[in-house]
Formats: sequence, C-alpha cells, structure tokens
Amino acid sequence: MPLRDINDLDRLKKINAALVGRVERSMDQQGNAFSLFQTAISLENRVRNRTEELHATLRRLEQSNIDLSAAKETAEQANLSKTRFLAAASHDVLQPLNAAHLSVSALAEVQTSEEGSKLVRQVERSLETMEDLLRTLLDISKLDAGVVQPEIGDVCLEALFSSLRSDFLPEAEKKGLSLKFRPVHVLVRSDRTLLRRILQNILSNALRYTRAGGVLVGTRHRGDTIRIDVADTGCGIAEDQREAVFEEFHRGAATLADAGLAGGGLGLGLAIVRRMAAALGHPVTFSSRVGRGTIFHIDVPVGMAAVEPVAAIADMDRPRGYGLFGTKVLLVENDADVLSAMTSLLERWQCHVRAATSTDDALDLLGDTDWVPDIVIADQHLDGGDLGTATIAEVRDYLGRPVPALIVTADGSEPVAKAARAAGIELMRKPLKPAQLRALLAHLLA
Repeated sequence: MPLRDINDLDRLKKINAALVGRVERSMDQQGNAFSLFQTAISLENRVRNRTEELHATLRRLEQSNIDLSAAKETAEQANLSKTRFLAAASHDVLQPLNAAHLSVSALAEVQTSEEGSKLVRQVERSLETMEDLLRTLLDISKLDAGVVQPEIGDVCLEALFSSLRSDFLPEAEKKGLSLKFRPVHVLVRSDRTLLRRILQNILSNALRYTRAGGVLVGTRHRGDTIRIDVADTGCGIAEDQREAVFEEFHRGAATLADAGLAGGGLGLGLAIVRRMAAALGHPVTFSSRVGRGTIFHIDVPVGMAAVEPVAAIADMDRPRGYGLFGTKVLLVENDADVLSAMTSLLERWQCHVRAATSTDDALDLLGDTDWVPDIVIADQHLDGGDLGTATIAEVRDYLGRPVPALIVTADGSEPVAKAARAAGIELMRKPLKPAQLRALLAHLLA
C-alpha cells in the first residue's frame, strides 16, 4: 500500500479515536450529571423528611410544655387548696381541742385521788401532742405553698428571750435541767413571730433530748450579724445524721429511752426550722459531738433602730400572782363547747362570768349598770360575722374606758395579730394553756 494511503489511514484512526473519546467523555459527563441529579433529589427528600420529623418533634415538645404547664398550675392550685383546707380544718379542730384543754384543766382542779390526777395528766399530754401536730402540719403546708410572707422589722432579743424563758422554764425544772439565757441588749432584723418559732423548736428539741445538765442560749456579735447560739448537753447528733435531722419525721438515732424521754416528739421541729429560716434568709448551722451535746447557730442581721429599755417588757413575763377572786369577766364566744368549758374554768378561779355569742349579746349584758366587767375575753370570729376586735371596741366605747381585753382565737393569721396590736388587745392562740391564761389575766388586772 502506498505510503500516502497509510498516512491517511493513520490520520483517520486518530480522528476516529478522538471522536470516540469525545463521545465517551460526553456520555460520562451526562452520567455524572444524572447521578448528581439523582443525588440531589435523594438529599432533598431526606431534608424534607428530617424537616417534617423536626416539626413533629417540636409540636410534641410544644404540647408537652403545655401539658407540663397545665400540670404545674394544677399542682400549685392543689397545693394552695390543701393549705386553705388545712387552715380551715385546723381552725375547726382547734375549737373542740380548746374546749377539751379547758375542760381537762377544770377537771384537774377537782381531782382528789392520785389515780384521777394521773389520768388527767395523760389526757393533757395527748391533747398537747395533737395540738403540736396540727399546728406543725399547718406551718409546713403554708411554708411549702409560699403563702408565708415574713414581716421584717427590728426585734428586741432580750424581750424575745424573756418570753421563751417564761415558756420553757417549767419544762426544764420538771426534768431537773438548767435553762439559762445570757442577757443581751440588741435589736435584730427579722420577723418576730417566725424567729420565735425557730428558737422555740430548737429549744424544745434541746430539752427533749437532754437528760442531764441543761440548755444555754446566748449571742455573739459578728460584724453586721448577731449569731444566736442554743447549746445543750444532750445526746448529740452523729456525723451521718447531719442532713437527716432536718427531714420530716426524723427523730434522731437515739431512742426515747436513751434520751430520757417519757414521750416522743413528732420529728417535725427541725424541718420547720429549716423552712422558716429559708423564708427569713437566716442561715442555720450546728456543731455536735455524740454524747456531749449540740450547739445550734442562727445568724440574724443587726437591727437598724436604737435599743430600747426592756426591763418593763421582761417584768411582764414574770407571774404577778393569781388573785382573780371576784373578777368580773365578759366572755364572748360562739362555740357552745368552748363557751361552757371556759365559763367553768373561770368560775373555778372564782371569777363572775357573763357570756355572750355576738356583739349585740355582749352590749345587752352591759345594760345592767351594777355589773361592769373588769376584763373582756372574746373569740375573733363570732356569730353573724362579728369580729372580736370590733366587739371589744364597741364594749370599750359603751363603757367609756379602755377596759383590759383579750382575744382568744384559733385564727393564726397575721391580720388578726395586727388588728389586736393596733387596738391594744392581748392575743392568745387556741388551744389555750390554762396556766398561761391565768397568768395573763392576773397581769392584765394587776
């Protein structure tokens, strides 16, 4: 074959190979484009599916949040309803409990046999335990519901200590223990009622779990803070019980026999202490050695006002004698059982009692000008929606003089206490302790 033909053939082969390569590359590019197209479609479908799943999840979360919010609101309403129910129920239960206290006290005074006196003491202890349980359950319910709003002001510690000494000294002496309060002339910033309850519960525990020695209450100045110390020589608290002692119904590792107790507590005292201290912002700590005793510390801010003399206040807490013979008492009470029990008790103290159930009844009794009461004792909630504070105000207005007066009520709310303080009326909570009632009446009449 001629050389020229051979060259033409090679050139044609090269051209053909180039064309075939171009066609193949074109086909590859089309294949890649198609693959990319399929991949894009697949990714788009996956994104769409994931987006739908995400939206579904968000809708479920939104519904869950709505359900949780509704459940939270329901729980809060139930908690508040529980608080209101306990408050109402405790008031209703405290009324007959108060009547029982008064009746048992009157019964104790007519007992002549040792066996009868022993039974009366057992009933009194049972009533006191029931009262403590009811009050404590109500306190816990209010604190957990957040309905307790502290009223912060300057509190005189000396007056507070004097009041606590008066309350707890008989119990300490009965157990053969010493109870000492170091003098302190200082004001602190706190809610007097809540601070008193904190110290009350700590003191009650200290005396309950102390068999020998006693309890000492003192203070230390620490900058802008006053540290109140309550030290006892009791059984102490083990290291592994430091948190457990603040839990409800925890009564410590020591048995009642080890602590030298005739009866046990409810195990709620320190649970109340922690809740009240948290509401006030007063840190509560303690140090303890098993078998040696415990010291509780309560840190309270220093008061803002100047310290006032407290000698007169302290004198008020000292018994002035029980000369009630011939005292004329206007008693205003709408509960028949309480009225009967209170009348019986006052008459046992040689008082002359006239009883009423409302403001109108009380004023009707004053129509006899030969009978003018020396003191008025009234429940706060009376028949016809009358309030004891208003009744006392009308009686005083009718008589034209500020006759000594006492509100006795199961209503533990702060508005009642405020109304009594504003009117210069003493206040006692039901159930009454007859000895305290008698001492207060003697003081008011002195």
